[in-house]
Amino acid sequence: MKIHEYQAKALLREFGVAVPKGEVADTPAQARAIAERLGGRVVVKAQVHAGGRGKAGGIKVADDPQRAEQAAGQILGMMLKTPQTPPEGIRVRKVLVEEASAIERELYLSITLDRARATNVVMASQAGGMEIEEVAVKTPDKILREWAHPALGLADFQARRLTFGLGLAGESFKQGVALIRNLFTLYLAKDCSLVEINPLVVTKDGRVFALDAKLNFDDNALFRHKDIVELRDTNEEDPLDVEASKYGLNYIKLDGDVGCMVNGAGLAMATMDIVKLSGGEPANFLDVGGGASPEQIENAFRILSSDRNVKAVFINVFGGILRVDRLAEGIIAAVKKLGLTLPVVLRAEGTNVEQGKKMLADSGLALTMADDMADGAKKAVDFAKGRRA
Repeated sequence: MKIHEYQAKALLREFGVAVPKGEVADTPAQARAIAERLGGRVVVKAQVHAGGRGKAGGIKVADDPQRAEQAAGQILGMMLKTPQTPPEGIRVRKVLVEEASAIERELYLSITLDRARATNVVMASQAGGMEIEEVAVKTPDKILREWAHPALGLADFQARRLTFGLGLAGESFKQGVALIRNLFTLYLAKDCSLVEINPLVVTKDGRVFALDAKLNFDDNALFRHKDIVELRDTNEEDPLDVEASKYGLNYIKLDGDVGCMVNGAGLAMATMDIVKLSGGEPANFLDVGGGASPEQIENAFRILSSDRNVKAVFINVFGGILRVDRLAEGIIAAVKKLGLTLPVVLRAEGTNVEQGKKMLADSGLALTMADDMADGAKKAVDFAKGRRA
């Protein structure tokens, strides 16, 4: 789950991480009033779940409240397009108005999980304000890393080593160490999957604070954080993703035309791979889970068929926890209730597979059975391309 910058900065303040003074506005008049309270130059920043806002015209500096109002008027309501948004962009509904800073240096700081080492890693770089992915590829030596102990966390000497590597000294060094420690505490306390500060800035008067902030949270831990769940902005998410989350379905919309329904994340990845190897493009990642009910299967079909790009559906399941006869029951009910006309290809193995296949054969529905994954993917791709499978 993602949240807006202004929400992330409120959490940072709560954990003692320094951020600029600022408030959020959803009208130009509110932006002007905030600028008047801040009493000087301000920055007006579009609040969307995407990076690259500055290059897309979503961040503007204003020298006085009147210009702040004008800037907010230009940004609010615009369809902001960046490399991280859908092609049509995201509509800006709020702006963050905060004090402008006299920046001397821009740095980078983030915390995430290093899956290869099975522990959290803190990364820092003097190349702040840049695309960190580009820095990682072209000059990887500029990125410093400290891996936290799984039980003991991040040690003080590690925070000091990172701060020293950022080139901070004196009072700025002390602020940097405290900021890294507090940020790591926030990361653990709120079950974050990513905390990214880009840029982390040093001002001309020696202050160190987070000029921008991105916080992502582990969806599987949100049951522990009702306060975080309340920050969710469904306007920033694909409507089909939002609909799927209501029924406990793991769904991610993609750009292809072969709808994929599977049980298990690993099988979902393998299914998308084999669809591409067969010359097609998957339209989604959809995992109905190990214990999917007929109702969940029906909702999964409804979500798949709601995507106008989907030309065929490939169901690929292994009947372990989810028995194949239970899956067949759900498929039959869903197709009949929804009046589904899309071609549906089914590949199934596992518990009660013969019983499930008999149920589907006796249903009278126009379903195409596959011998294995490769056969199923080929048939689904053929249907999507208008060829006879």
